[in-house]
Amino acid sequence: MAEPLVVIDAVEKHYGDFHALKNIDLTVSRGEVVVVIGPSGSGKSTLCRTINRLETITSGSITIDGKELPKEGKALAALRADVGMVFQSFNLFSHLTILENVTLGPIRVRGMKKSDAENQARELLDRVGIAHQADKLPAQLSGGQQQRVAIARSLAMHPKVMLFDEPTSALDPEMINEVLDVMVGLAKEGMTMVVVTHEMGFARKAADRVVFMADGEIVEEATPEEFFTNPRSDRAKDFLSKLITN
Repeated sequence: MAEPLVVIDAVEKHYGDFHALKNIDLTVSRGEVVVVIGPSGSGKSTLCRTINRLETITSGSITIDGKELPKEGKALAALRADVGMVFQSFNLFSHLTILENVTLGPIRVRGMKKSDAENQARELLDRVGIAHQADKLPAQLSGGQQQRVAIARSLAMHPKVMLFDEPTSALDPEMINEVLDVMVGLAKEGMTMVVVTHEMGFARKAADRVVFMADGEIVEEATPEEFFTNPRSDRAKDFLSKLITN
């Protein structure tokens, strides 16, 4: 039996009167790639952001590697270091070089020596295909390159799980694949990943499981093969019928 790494149990989230997440139960096993899809406003990004408490939850619990998410403070910071996050906007520090962006967390949070952090950063930048850009500033890179830096920066912390919240939605079409290729590579290497995306090709290729959300609820979950060829719910059928088939 696969070992559970992220366990979301009976999670509810309200913004005032708006019920954003409704009784969410989801377990992500170590090494599993879970892709969360669904129409806009279905709660996908909110769910993703609750996993490292960028969004607080109203009730329920979330545990990562057996530890419940702390409310705040040092314990939360320590747990967040185990959870990599890649956003729609790249969130790089604009005044730091690419190399400095990738070394900052390991030096400050993990206490790595600068030379070790730099060696690791260069290896990671090489792995995501932009080693030659190490001394540039983020503004000198394309969106796709910046997003690959953001992935390298997350990997530098040796996270137990990586969260991707619409990582390609701000990118031009020709840049999307260069980011998805890096993500497919990570999936193949066994990184535990929760990916919120509109990229159905990635879901088909890299997901172990597809979770379909609508109106703040998980409507169904299945393997990519099952979900895309034989969705069970009317909501999922409707959603898939509106996608432009490749």
